[in-house]
Amino acid sequence: MKKLYFYTYFTFIFTFILLFIFSPNSFAAYPKLIVTLTDAFQSIENWLIKISTPAAAVAVGTGVFMKKFSFGDEERLRMGKKIIRGSLFSYAFLISIDLILSTINLLLS
Repeated sequence: MKKLYFYTYFTFIFTFILLFIFSPNSFAAYPKLIVTLTDAFQSIENWLIKISTPAAAVAVGTGVFMKKFSFGDEERLRMGKKIIRGSLFSYAFLISIDLILSTINLLLS
């Protein structure tokens, strides 16, 4: 009979400890590796956005100058238009990816 009381008491205490003490600390938190990876991807994304703005401006400027100083050469005119169009599309793509990722992050939070 003493063993039955002991096992019942032990089961009750173990369940109490498991449910009320350990669960808020272990089950509701993100692992440290996931937090580190999330922060790393966030910093990479911010870095790409900061770098892409001047890069797009330089590419558009290069295309404009190429068109301006083509002196009637058809190939340079086409290449300048291609550079301008490509850089603007790439920059719009990066900005839209940032918008989509922030929306997904907002929905998951």
